[in-house]
Amino acid sequence: MDKVLVIEDNKDSLKLISYALKRSGYEVVSAETGQDGVKLATTTRPHFIIMDIGLPDIDGIEATRRIKNAETCCNIPIIAITSYAMTGDRERILAAGCAGYFEKPIDPLTIVEQIHRVIGQKGP
Repeated sequence: MDKVLVIEDNKDSLKLISYALKRSGYEVVSAETGQDGVKLATTTRPHFIIMDIGLPDIDGIEATRRIKNAETCCNIPIIAITSYAMTGDRERILAAGCAGYFEKPIDPLTIVEQIHRVIGQKGP
């Protein structure tokens, strides 16, 4: 079973994306802060990472940069799922190293398929 890391501080959002991922056959590991997410990314080496941007310590952009700079994690796709939707946010998030960007709220019935399109795979 492929492992996915979800870095999300909102419990409702975490529950929703975890439900969608588990329903599609993924094992979900989660972190509620950017720093904990960076540590988990380097120790668990997930298949891909779901990254919130508005995190309580370091934001998702900095966490993405740190993960992408870690030798063991630089090729792990990171997908931003965030409420950041101001002009320029999408470009800034993608420039930090995210492979894709989705705005909240997500549709739990279609989000995994959308993620698969971004990372170029059909499923676990």
